[in-house]
Amino acid sequence: MKDIGIQGVKAPSRSCTDRDCPWHGSLSTRGKILYGKLASQKAKGLAIIERDYYHYLAKYSRYEKRKSRIHAHMPPCISAKEGEQVVAVECRPLSKTISFVVIGTSGE
Repeated sequence: MKDIGIQGVKAPSRSCTDRDCPWHGSLSTRGKILYGKLASQKAKGLAIIERDYYHYLAKYSRYEKRKSRIHAHMPPCISAKEGEQVVAVECRPLSKTISFVVIGTSGE
């Protein structure tokens, strides 16, 4: 298992043979680090991460709540269930919509 260079995330206890795993494969990570809730994990190797944020409306001098959904690759060695807080890191594009990979769960 290699060190991916991100502090505060524990390495998974299980091993895998996925080449797109940052821990056990050859996928390198770079750029943004995202924290969010695992909204869906129905497709094989795909996780949908949901992030909530507030957007300011100047006309009404108020904030509105919005959410964004990010597609990320889920390696088989990461054991996260729907509803848990996860950490995703930017990587090279793996498909048309996937440019992030889940590296673990956060203890929030």
